[in-house]
Amino acid sequence: MKVPNMIAAELRRLTSTRTSVLALLALVAVPVLYGGLYLWANQDPYANFPDVPVALVVEDEGTPATAAGPARNVGDDVADELIADGAFDWHRVDAAQAARGLDDSTYDFAITLPADFSDALASLGTDEPHRAEIVLATNDANSALASTIGAQAVERIRASVAEQVGREAASLLLDSISEIRGGIVDAADGAARLTDGADAALAGSQRLGDGAAQLADGAAQAADGSAALADGTAQLAAGSAELADGAAQVAAGNAELAASADRVGAAVGDAASGVPAARQAIADELAARGVDQATIDAALARLDPLGERIEAGNDRVQAVVGDIDRLAEGSRQVADGSAQLASGAADAASGADRLADGTAQLASGSTALADGIGTLADGLAQLDDGAGALHDGLADGAAEIPDPDAATRDAQAATIADPIALDTDEVTHAENYGAGLAPFFAALAGWIGIYALFLIVKPISRRAVTALHSPFRITLAGWLTPGLLGAVQMAALYLVLAFTLGFPMHDPLGTLGVMLLASATYAAIILVLNVWLGSVGQFLGLVLMVLQLVTAGGTFPWQTLPAPLAALHHVLPMGYVVDAMRQVMYGGDIGRAGTDSLVLACWLVGALAVAAIGVTRMTHFRTLRDLQPSLIG
Repeated sequence: MKVPNMIAAELRRLTSTRTSVLALLALVAVPVLYGGLYLWANQDPYANFPDVPVALVVEDEGTPATAAGPARNVGDDVADELIADGAFDWHRVDAAQAARGLDDSTYDFAITLPADFSDALASLGTDEPHRAEIVLATNDANSALASTIGAQAVERIRASVAEQVGREAASLLLDSISEIRGGIVDAADGAARLTDGADAALAGSQRLGDGAAQLADGAAQAADGSAALADGTAQLAAGSAELADGAAQVAAGNAELAASADRVGAAVGDAASGVPAARQAIADELAARGVDQATIDAALARLDPLGERIEAGNDRVQAVVGDIDRLAEGSRQVADGSAQLASGAADAASGADRLADGTAQLASGSTALADGIGTLADGLAQLDDGAGALHDGLADGAAEIPDPDAATRDAQAATIADPIALDTDEVTHAENYGAGLAPFFAALAGWIGIYALFLIVKPISRRAVTALHSPFRITLAGWLTPGLLGAVQMAALYLVLAFTLGFPMHDPLGTLGVMLLASATYAAIILVLNVWLGSVGQFLGLVLMVLQLVTAGGTFPWQTLPAPLAALHHVLPMGYVVDAMRQVMYGGDIGRAGTDSLVLACWLVGALAVAAIGVTRMTHFRTLRDLQPSLIG
């Protein structure tokens, strides 16, 4: 009996009734249903995060307005940004609503910004800085994965707020450094002006020192002159006192003379004033005695010259009296002036004594001043050197401090707040979450499909064994029947992945080829288990599927497995199927996919060889196990 005939006979058996046809179709569809539905459900869950309900509780009380800035509520700002971003279905509620919603599955998780959220962030600039908190509340009874998603969301919020706060703090720091640099530059300019002033002061102190020396010399000479002046004024005071006494005596004598002169003048004046009256009396007396008028006139004519001489003498007397009065007055003034001169001379003598003492002190002080100015000059020289060193140090320090403009400081603050940018270099790329899982679930669906087929497909034709046909042909026919049906399964699953779900295939033919090779290998492995162990081998196929489910490295890297399971990863075929599909589906290392395919081919050939050995045993021997009914039908 030839191989095609044996395959055709088995297919006729599988399609002999309507029920068997339905059963065959259902089993063929198992990989499509398992792999397709699972990957459809998980095609891109991250894109559906905006539909995940999350409670957002903002209890932040904010910070009041201060001299440093206006009032601010960071919690409200964060909430507004989260709602506007729409990464989740945010619901801003109070704490009680969030707790109830978390208990009754209204919300998958809840995030709370506490009352001191803004205050804690603002504490960075105080003497008591403390960290702000973001509270995440989860309920694994709703979804354990929601806790992980919530933790990632909180981390993103924390990183965003930390970056914002860091940018503000860095901006404040850089602005302060810029202001400090400006102050240092101003201080350096001031130090330069101080140096110039110190130079001028030093030159002035030197000239002042010269002047002070001259002043000391002059003061010494003045002290000598003032001493001589004191002696002269003392002598002057003594002479002026004697002069005052003599002048007083002269004034007294002149006063007596003036008094006598005044009396003489008065008498002469009286006599002169009486001449006219006497003339008239003579005239009247002569007339009374009968003297004629001519005689009277002649007599009076001889008397008139005498009267004139009396009048003239009176004038001279009065003039002399006036001179004597003026002499007396002048001598009195001389006496007064001499007295004042004596008093002034005494004061001058006293002042000259004080002047002598003062000039002596001036000479001593001038000498001390000259010495002090010398010390000042030395200090100014040191000040000049120190000011120069200060200027140089400030200038060097200012040069060491960068002087960026405002835009550059803003860019620097942003870089300080977030100094590392993630630049992803993808050697290969899975389009989405579903595409990332596709290799694993396609490999697993292939095993499940082959395993299901062996529930109705007979591994070995017992008629052919009884007829002693070629063990190789029997083995080949037993493998090709489920292998062909498995190829149909993989082709249908490929169409679902590539077209229905739209997963990009970098190498479509290579992907399909790996899936077909995997199905054929699975068929050979389950065949050999059935040939050698019968129904027990079929059960072991299920156990082997479970082992490969956890060791294939389809979700987490295989390096995370416990050591015994990690060892199985390098032995069992499904891990190689997953790796090969990733290489051809994502555009990875084709040589690595070829190595994986070679390993699968070794499994395939080895399983068929061992199965053929089992069939050969069956054609030559019968055992009691062959006569026992199957444990699982």
